[in-house]
Amino acid sequence: MVIITLVMTILRFLLNEKGRTSPDSIRYMRFAHVFPEIDNTTTPLGYPLFIKFFTFFGTDEFWSSKIVGIFSLFFIIIFAWRKSFFLKETIVTCSLFGFLSIFAFTMSEALILPFVFLFTYCASQIINGILTGRKAFFYLSVSLIALFNIRYSSLFFIGGAGLFGLLFWKKAYSKIFVFSALVGVVYIIGYKFLFIDYYNTNYVNAFLEIGLHPTSKLIVELGKGLATTFNPFIHMSNPAGGKINFAIYGIGIINIVLMIYLFLSKNLSEAEKFILLIGVVGIIFSYFIQYFYSITPLDYRLLAPFSFMIWLLYFKKLFEIFGYKVYAIGFLSLCSGGLFTILSKGDYLENRKEITKFLKEENLEKTSLLYYLESREDLEKIQIAELISTVNPDIDLTFKPSDTLKRKTLTYYKVLQKIKIDKNKYQ
Repeated sequence: MVIITLVMTILRFLLNEKGRTSPDSIRYMRFAHVFPEIDNTTTPLGYPLFIKFFTFFGTDEFWSSKIVGIFSLFFIIIFAWRKSFFLKETIVTCSLFGFLSIFAFTMSEALILPFVFLFTYCASQIINGILTGRKAFFYLSVSLIALFNIRYSSLFFIGGAGLFGLLFWKKAYSKIFVFSALVGVVYIIGYKFLFIDYYNTNYVNAFLEIGLHPTSKLIVELGKGLATTFNPFIHMSNPAGGKINFAIYGIGIINIVLMIYLFLSKNLSEAEKFILLIGVVGIIFSYFIQYFYSITPLDYRLLAPFSFMIWLLYFKKLFEIFGYKVYAIGFLSLCSGGLFTILSKGDYLENRKEITKFLKEENLEKTSLLYYLESREDLEKIQIAELISTVNPDIDLTFKPSDTLKRKTLTYYKVLQKIKIDKNKYQ
């Protein structure tokens, strides 16, 4: 199953028109490309630095990001095997099409998952009394800080760890969680004033806005996001609607109901209660942050750091009941993922060849580029920028019409006049 998951992960980005990249991927690869210059503070340093590290072995930023994803997948499985920690559960969870897609994605969720796994292991060792004292405090604090340096949403792990310590205040380990969370909070404050404010004084004002979305909209998005996140076979709905979505949402809802039943009916150990609490708190905080922080609707990708922990616990309970039959869920998910990938396939390698040829002919292969868009919501046109960034990551978006007069500013129409892109039928 591990080998099949690896092969499917590679096929997932090769049989995609733009190599499983997104508008955020442009920023990550550009950040890595121009480092040690600090390109922006919208993203923490962790993921771009990992990409940068692998470029020293001769790969470009795009292929480095894919190495990071595959490295993350293998690290989780090898660590689980060496420590005998959720090994069966980890193999099945990583084989789910949603997580396979994340490992194939040029996004920081691919990197944060092994750190979430390390955090879970560290916390479990502390709760079970294996890791104690200053050593426990140090490792837990470092793991929380490491998580925050990959994704800002990791502050929810910090809040969850502190809440767990308060809820179990009478336990010997409670103070470790509370004080480690306080260290994490102090780090965030220092990070904000010493790093974010230094490079971008308007960050908070630009990204925080009270009453950004109405509750009626967010509740519906949350329901759809949870239903697809916890659907083990397919992690996205059809944006055009249709009866297929009833099946997709239905499977996810049934699975959530089964999860709730198992977690309530089975006696959970204190370490298992921690895993469940952190996962649920992370999802709840992710929902409420939308009221004043602009993010895309919650989906399998944004919820992955928190759903990953819940999936591990869920599969553990299923293995206790059904034994090795649970592996069938992983195989079925790989089959559904393979079918989806084949039906929707584009050809990244062919598209990369076309873009490389275009940039060489225009003498734009190794120069700073701008790509003009009328708005960020124009997802079809931005796909060309994503594809260009996989060859020349030194590209930024512009929304000024006057910039289109510059030779180094590309547009959707300028590019497609000279090349043809093999597009996916579905995204």
